[in-house]
Amino acid sequence: MNLIADLLFFAAALALGYAAVLAVARLPVLPVRALTISGPLREVTPAQIASAAREAVTGNLFAVDLDAVRAAFSKLPWVRRVEAWRRWPDGIALEIEEHVAVARWQQADDAEAQLVNSAGEVFAAASDAPLPLLAGPEGTAAAVLARYRELLPRVEPLGWRPRSLSLSPRQAWQLQLDDGAVLELGRDQDKSGVNERLQRFVAAHGQMAGQLRGRIAAVDLRYPNGFAVRLARAGEEGK
Repeated sequence: MNLIADLLFFAAALALGYAAVLAVARLPVLPVRALTISGPLREVTPAQIASAAREAVTGNLFAVDLDAVRAAFSKLPWVRRVEAWRRWPDGIALEIEEHVAVARWQQADDAEAQLVNSAGEVFAAASDAPLPLLAGPEGTAAAVLARYRELLPRVEPLGWRPRSLSLSPRQAWQLQLDDGAVLELGRDQDKSGVNERLQRFVAAHGQMAGQLRGRIAAVDLRYPNGFAVRLARAGEEGK
């Protein structure tokens, strides 16, 4: 009987304590007066921060739902990660990490372009920056970005800058340069890899640069021991 009485007393004490906490949380005490944000913000605007705060920072310091705060700020277009915690006696602290856009992304079956961050993650936001376009099947953004980074130093010494890189559903690569030339790189499963075939063209281009610079419309590198060049017609250069 004593044990049962002790258990009932303990349960009643817990219930009273919980009720007391709820009562304090509802009282107009310890209002949230400050929202402190750390992390360099280049894209997230003060208006977006204010809107998210109005949505999620409700009640006093006890009642604020930190998960709801994180969720509200995570919805903002350029936000990659959010951490939130209470800062006594009257504040909420946020640490916001923004996406760093390095390219545009377009799925092979989707006409709407998105952005790719430096980690190869796709996110929805608008940017006026002159970014290259990457394209491929769903879930391949990180692989396409990695291949872009491999190809970039191979063509830059020739004065080229890749305008776009795409991966087809059949795993074939196509690279478009800033002068409009299109390089059909083929697949890695073929006898020679993409990097090897591109390096072969780069080496040969150095011997005929004076004749072909600005006149190349397309190059087919999918041959085992060579490549085919199609010259641009009048008015076609740079497209």
